[in-house]
Amino acid sequence: MAWERELSELRRRQEMALQMGGPEAVARQHEQEKLTARERIDLLADPDSFKEFGILAGRGSYKENELVDFTPKGEVHGFCMIDGRKIVVSAGDFTVRGGSGSGSGGLGAEPSPTRRALEWRLPYVRLLDASGGSVRGFSELGRTYLPDGNVWSQFDVELLQQVPVVSTVLGSVAGLPAINACLCHFNVMVRGTAQLFPGGPPVVKAALGLDLAKDELGGAHLHTALSGTVDNPADSEEEAVEQVRLFLSYMPSSSDELPPRWAAEEPGLPGSALRDLVPEDRRQAFDPHRLIEAVVDVGSFFEIGPLYGRSRVVGLARVDGWPVGLMANNPAHLGGSTDVAAGSKVIKLMELCDRFNLPLISFADEPGFFVGPDAERSGIERAGARLVATVCRSTMPWITFVIGRLYGVAGQCQHRPSGMFRRYAWPSARWGSMHIVGGASAAYRRVIESAPDPEAKREEIEAELEAVASPFRTAEATAQDIIDPAETRSVLVEFVHDAQRVLAAQAGFSNLPYLP
Repeated sequence: MAWERELSELRRRQEMALQMGGPEAVARQHEQEKLTARERIDLLADPDSFKEFGILAGRGSYKENELVDFTPKGEVHGFCMIDGRKIVVSAGDFTVRGGSGSGSGGLGAEPSPTRRALEWRLPYVRLLDASGGSVRGFSELGRTYLPDGNVWSQFDVELLQQVPVVSTVLGSVAGLPAINACLCHFNVMVRGTAQLFPGGPPVVKAALGLDLAKDELGGAHLHTALSGTVDNPADSEEEAVEQVRLFLSYMPSSSDELPPRWAAEEPGLPGSALRDLVPEDRRQAFDPHRLIEAVVDVGSFFEIGPLYGRSRVVGLARVDGWPVGLMANNPAHLGGSTDVAAGSKVIKLMELCDRFNLPLISFADEPGFFVGPDAERSGIERAGARLVATVCRSTMPWITFVIGRLYGVAGQCQHRPSGMFRRYAWPSARWGSMHIVGGASAAYRRVIESAPDPEAKREEIEAELEAVASPFRTAEATAQDIIDPAETRSVLVEFVHDAQRVLAAQAGFSNLPYLP
């Protein structure tokens, strides 16, 4: 057979690469209750669909020009299929030098996986388990180097404007991989076995003298609930990978395309259940998830960021089979008011919908921006300004249902004056520049204070204003459409179908640069 020696050498090198860091390193990975890079790809990909590229990259040791040992690179790259659609995947291999980057590459180097995803216009998935750079690399390189990683990161940033990008945090992730964990449209992190930080405990101890465990410094409990750095937690690697597949099922392959339509399903609750959703006593909260269950296809709601910015519920769903973005105020947390965390979730969802051709659905029960000293310290005005700007520059089809309160500038952010926008109200809706309770005390302060019975006068004024606040008074003047809550699903289905023509015309265009 021609070239038998060379073909034999090719197979030998491929087999050496498949050994990753060797049996002992693989065993240590499993002892830490973590899968290897290749096992993770097998979880993610449709069966037998993974096609690796760059398998021969690494460091070889030679004796008399014969390869005697080989250390593969600390990453596994390739194409695979998810639900029959091609993606690019990159998995950090912690069994090889902790997944740390190497100094390989240069003249003649093959394109990076990010560049392939960009040029082929394919979704990109990172399975992260990597420690970033290592000082050991300096001795191997024989010198240090000026930080110039943006020669590669420019592709990560451009990817965000072109194709869906997902990052999973599956182990201890530090350095540049920790930034890559956030250069994405969705990320998920495993509780207990995964951590995220720019520098791990040894670096923190050297810099600050603090002795912290890895999970204490950057565990999932911190990043999914407090910092908001990671969208969703998962209890296992299998669950994390399933969330990746689920997220991508709502996405097109690139910003130039429309998302795939799935089989249409009826909602999990009848529309009539919505008539009793909003309590007449507004001091009582309601569950926005029950509202969502009654309007989207059964079982289709995928919540994003459930533990962070909890006064807003945001996520992806399907309506009559079509993927949509969805957000709803949550009166059980901060009364549903928009704080900086909730506002950041809303902006991220708007940017996602605008970029990847999804109609946006909003269920508004907005009492206003969160107020008080904590809100001021967090910069609520600047966050509000950014939300206003995002709303005004967005172009995706958008429908708002005002189901309860709609007050102030935060309420203004549930409306867009241009493009395909539609707004309906339920009879339970109330709106204005501010709440009547509290607002009356400020506007009529002197009248109330000078009255013989100030409390009675205040109640009298508020009763008069409550009558004026009827949504039917507004409808008389503005032609605002008010619907029976039971009609919400049918109105929504019609809107989402009509939106497909607009989305097709707008595909590939967005006023909103996607920023992590």
